[in-house]
Order: sequence, then structure tokens, then C-alpha cells
Amino acid sequence: MNFLPVSINISNRRILIVGGGKVAAHKAEILYRFTDQATVLAPEIDEKFQELPFLIKKKEYEPDDLNEFQLVYICTDNHELNRQIKKDAEGRGITASVCDAPDLCDFVSPAIYLNNNITIAVGSDAKEVKRSIAIRNRIKELIENGILRID
Repeated sequence: MNFLPVSINISNRRILIVGGGKVAAHKAEILYRFTDQATVLAPEIDEKFQELPFLIKKKEYEPDDLNEFQLVYICTDNHELNRQIKKDAEGRGITASVCDAPDLCDFVSPAIYLNNNITIAVGSDAKEVKRSIAIRNRIKELIENGILRID
């Protein structure tokens, strides 16, 4: 395993999502389950973002856009730009996750089931994402059908 499963306190962290497409929207929807404080930066924004309370900045990325952020999700469809943003973040000491490129990530997000104050995370070191999701869904089903009790 390359990724240590940990939980990060994001209550006072400034979080940036670079990218406005479907992948970025999916990450934003997951993030919204934990915070309503994030900024999305992209020249074009998927309509799914309209349902979220995040601050939207419609513009092209510039390195100074990273200033004041501690955590960044890099989700553009331009692999070279993603690498550059990761390099810029690294130079500023910002923890970054590059969607669909685990070799560039400081962290990866597991498949998460959230039930009140209990979080169940299923990770695969970013190698078997679909399997992690299937296992998470099975756990969710067992809990919601009362077969597996978590109280």
C-alpha cells in the first residue's frame, strides 16, 4: 500500500477544485458531504455545480490561484495542465490529488459510506476503484437492511 488511510480535519482548510467538468463535479459532490466551504476554478463549469454552495471562479488556471489553499483536487481534462498544477502545488507545500492519476497524488479518496458520525471508507490504493465502490455499496446495503448493525 502506498496510501495511508487517514481522516483529515477540513473544518478550517481552504480547499480548491481545479476543473469544472463531470469528474470535478463528482469530487465536489463527495466533498459537499463533509463541507460547504470550497472553491471551484475553471473556465467552463458543469451545471451540476449549480446545486452546490461552493464559490465558483470562471477563469483559466494561473499558479497564483493556489495561494491561500491547503488542499487541492486537480480535475481538468488536460493531463499536461494537471501535471503543472500538481508541480505548482508541490512547490507551495499544498496537498494535492490529481484525479485519475494516482502516481501524482499526495492523497486519494476512498469509497465512502457516511452514517451519522460513522464513516466507513473502502480503499484499494487507487488500484481497484470499481471494486472498492462495490464493496462499499455492499456494506451500505447490509447496514441499511439491518443485517450489519453499527449501533
